[in-house]
Amino acid sequence: MAGSLRLQGWLLAIWFAASFGVVFFAHDLGGIVNGWPVGYWFAAQGSVFIFIAIVALFAWLANRQDGEIAVVDPAYGAYKRRLHWRFGAYVLCLLLFLLALALAEQWGLKKSWVGAIFLFATVCLYAVIGIYGRTSDAAEYYVAGRNIPAIYNGMATAADWMSAASFISMAGGLYLQGFSGTPGQPGGLVYVLGWTGGFCLVALLVAPYLRKLNLYTVPDYFQVRFGGRWPRMIAAFSAVLCSFTYVVAQIYGVGLITSRLTGVQFEIGILLGLGGVLVCSFLGGMRAVTWTQVTQYVVLILAFLIPVSWLAYKQLGNPLAPFVYGQQLPKIAALEQQLLSSPVERQVTDEYARRAQDFGLKLQDVDAALQSERLRLKDRIRFLNEHHAEETVIVAARREMAALPRDAVAARDSWTLAMQDNLERAKPLGGMPAHAKAFAGDPHGSAAERETFELSRLNFLALMFCLMAGTAGLPHLLTRFYTTRTVAEARTSVVWSLFFIALLYLAAPALAVLVKYEIMSHLVGQSFDSLPVWIAQWAKVDPALIAVSDVNGDHILQFSELRMGADIVMLATPELGGLPYVVSALVAAGGLAAALSTADGLLLTIGNALAHDLFFRGASGSGQAGAVRRVMLSKFVLLVAALVAAYVAAQRPADILYLVSASFSLAGAAFVPVMVLGIMWTGTTSAAAVCGMTAGLGLTLYYMALNAVSVRAALGLSGSGLWFGIQSVSAGVFGILAGLLVTVVVSLLWPSSASPSGGQGAVGADGI
Repeated sequence: MAGSLRLQGWLLAIWFAASFGVVFFAHDLGGIVNGWPVGYWFAAQGSVFIFIAIVALFAWLANRQDGEIAVVDPAYGAYKRRLHWRFGAYVLCLLLFLLALALAEQWGLKKSWVGAIFLFATVCLYAVIGIYGRTSDAAEYYVAGRNIPAIYNGMATAADWMSAASFISMAGGLYLQGFSGTPGQPGGLVYVLGWTGGFCLVALLVAPYLRKLNLYTVPDYFQVRFGGRWPRMIAAFSAVLCSFTYVVAQIYGVGLITSRLTGVQFEIGILLGLGGVLVCSFLGGMRAVTWTQVTQYVVLILAFLIPVSWLAYKQLGNPLAPFVYGQQLPKIAALEQQLLSSPVERQVTDEYARRAQDFGLKLQDVDAALQSERLRLKDRIRFLNEHHAEETVIVAARREMAALPRDAVAARDSWTLAMQDNLERAKPLGGMPAHAKAFAGDPHGSAAERETFELSRLNFLALMFCLMAGTAGLPHLLTRFYTTRTVAEARTSVVWSLFFIALLYLAAPALAVLVKYEIMSHLVGQSFDSLPVWIAQWAKVDPALIAVSDVNGDHILQFSELRMGADIVMLATPELGGLPYVVSALVAAGGLAAALSTADGLLLTIGNALAHDLFFRGASGSGQAGAVRRVMLSKFVLLVAALVAAYVAAQRPADILYLVSASFSLAGAAFVPVMVLGIMWTGTTSAAAVCGMTAGLGLTLYYMALNAVSVRAALGLSGSGLWFGIQSVSAGVFGILAGLLVTVVVSLLWPSSASPSGGQGAVGADGI
């Protein structure tokens, strides 16, 4: 036990230094080695390699200590060999299918048919697996019979983990936010660090110990460890809350991709994609979901690596993008300086500033300004009609009239957002930070610049902490490690998971840099008449994805006149790089696979939490019949949750990255303090668990609500409600610390309830 704790302590110290230590001093690590800024390289790559080494070393040493690594089962070995053959055949068939579609496109097959065939083929494949894997057996439905080999569980975990946020939005976030984002919106490489570094916590502190208990769900642990009704109920509610927030983002991504691939409306695209989710998770539970996710991982990783490898080869003559894209960073820095000193770019930003000033004047007297706008447009329409203007001009004027806010309240909201948007775009580079710069401001500048720097770094560290802790608490991720045969395979599975995830996470920063260079050096400066057609096509799907406007009237696209959302960068990469449309269809199918795979796991978690944990509270019922009823209720609840999530996603409540990041704060605050203390400390009590989870989750929700724009407006609150300047997306910082403090204090003050009826004590390195 002592040796295991020492090993964990040393590995956690290395993890802390490779993440928080490197980030804290990133600005000072500004030297250039082999073309790479040292701080940027560590944040984008170096730390990820260290994280992989940490989980691999821990798995190897812990498995040797347990002796499980030497256990050989001939039947299980034969089973794995059969799986390897089937997997190899699947990959070969997928590559041949891609080649056939590419040839068909060259021979004249319409693009719409290419996209439809790809969508139909992949969704049908997932459906066939779902139907083949259908089951009503509780062990198969909840944990896939605990018979998934580590490498395939790692692949399925990677697909489950790499959601629409990872596939669609992360590269776009890196494109827009550079190294660290802005003081008001931390981002950039924080997602790479947070979403990979969190697996060190999963491997060292959580996954192996939960696997020892042979449970079905994460809330199961809270009843087994603490006993009583309330720990399990709070855990189940928290699982539903964070999973629902997460799944809304995935279904939004499903609608986005399906509508682009098929040409149907966004809402119809949601329903089409939802069918692919339900046919897997509804029929076969974890058994079907696992093998579906393995097939989806291959699709999504090919869809991500092919375009980024092509861009790297096109620009640098080497397809190994993660290892060569650093050569483009100094070129981007030079292009940024050219844009900052460009007179035409300054014309554009000045025009945005003027528009922001106009909206500010309107907000001084909203009623009068709204009435004046109505009269102006009525007079314009009357003038156009009297002078027999072209019909298109008259229609445009009428649309402008119809788009006016209906009342003063709507006008105030609309004009406030427009003013803020124009103020942001009036900043240099359209409000985007310098790509390779670590944090806004200047630690050696004026007082205001030093304060900005400290605030930017603090928000980066806070969000990274929330993403890492949330990773260790997400129920749909932890449940994946229940599906392995042994604890040793659970540890090995974490290693494979991080390896498969890193293949994409190392390529995402490369894609952001290569796309930014492509846009700055080739797209910017083109005539509006010669812009590629994909810009207009994506704008029709959703104007928030991409928009261009000739702000200064010179008919030439300036960098500040191009507005790209985070969700478009990856999806439009094949068209930007001039690849055949079949690659665009592959990318769309990869994004769909990422969204579907995560949605499968999340909906399964929601259904199981409501049916298994809240209604049945883990009871098995009366034998096999009771288990079947429990599974059927889980399926029904899953269906209802999917429909509700689809309705919420159709309202487009926020961007994908924000929704996903918020769910990490919720999961970290609700689960991690109590779960880790319960595993490592026998003195953690049932009352402390209830108080700790409630305090952590409650404080996180309060902070998020307190800083929501709509809530502050409704309550008439002015100024900023931020504590220490930390943004609401990182609310989990306060929730996790509060949960940890409350759990420890209550356990020490009321130790008599340390072993409630049904409790099991701590789950340490030596077992239960």
